[in-house]
Amino acid sequence: MGATQPRVGGRLTVPVYTLLLLAVAAVWGWTFVVVQDAIAAYGVVSFLAVRFALAVLVMAPFVARRMTKATALTGGAIGVLLAAAYLLQTFGLRTTTPTNSGLITGLFVIPALVWNRVLFGVRLSPRLWLMALVSLVGLVLLVRPPSAAPNTGDLLTLGCAVCFGAQIALLDRYAPRHHAGALALAQLAAAALVFVALWPRVEPVALPPAVVWPAIVLTAAVATALGFTMQTAAQRRLPAVRVALVLSMEPVFAALFGYWLAGDRLRPLQLAGAALMVAALLAATVWHVQEEQAGPTEAAAS
Repeated sequence: MGATQPRVGGRLTVPVYTLLLLAVAAVWGWTFVVVQDAIAAYGVVSFLAVRFALAVLVMAPFVARRMTKATALTGGAIGVLLAAAYLLQTFGLRTTTPTNSGLITGLFVIPALVWNRVLFGVRLSPRLWLMALVSLVGLVLLVRPPSAAPNTGDLLTLGCAVCFGAQIALLDRYAPRHHAGALALAQLAAAALVFVALWPRVEPVALPPAVVWPAIVLTAAVATALGFTMQTAAQRRLPAVRVALVLSMEPVFAALFGYWLAGDRLRPLQLAGAALMVAALLAATVWHVQEEQAGPTEAAAS
């Protein structure tokens, strides 16, 4: 198994960071509905530019002094990937449902494991590859019922999941080397620069209408500034697969909020696909944790 970075903190920090990550997953699941309504009244890039710029303004007074050149470069590179993920996800929300978007985004767990293998040599067992296949079967059932045409929004969201998986794998490697808040700020600042640079090229530059500001403030302060700081801090203390296990609850929250707030309803075949995806995500991450605890020799034999 590839080398892993040492983790900071003792066992008592694990329940705390697990609960914090679960809260992040709940907020992120909720925002699928919030963002879909906001971009219907504003614009995708406009919304992202204002959201991330505001998040940077919220964070900078508290953590900018901890920024180093190495942190800025590392976080900046990861932030470009984060920008790509959000562009794909938010454009996807134009033509898919909050429930579908949340469930497909939740597939980031499998890409995170694959990216860890490709980039850092972390080995995967055959069981994890099997769960990746099960997830793909579930995805096909969810987004392509027999009589349905291909949905561009679902395909864009699948690309988003691949990008988020890479972000988690990179944070697993580099977060222990940097201050959590400063690294999160560097990511968000780089993403904000990407969105601001794209803004005049794809949409008119205009202030958000009043109806959109509550969504911007919520997503900027809570889902973005606080959420990514908590994720980065957790990945200083928890390995990527445990972070992914908790964050894999995001699609469950997205489906619940989609049902309660947006009136999303799934056909029986789509429900089966969603169930396969969630079951595969949870099984893959639980098995990976068990193999990690078993040790390199026993894990390699599985």
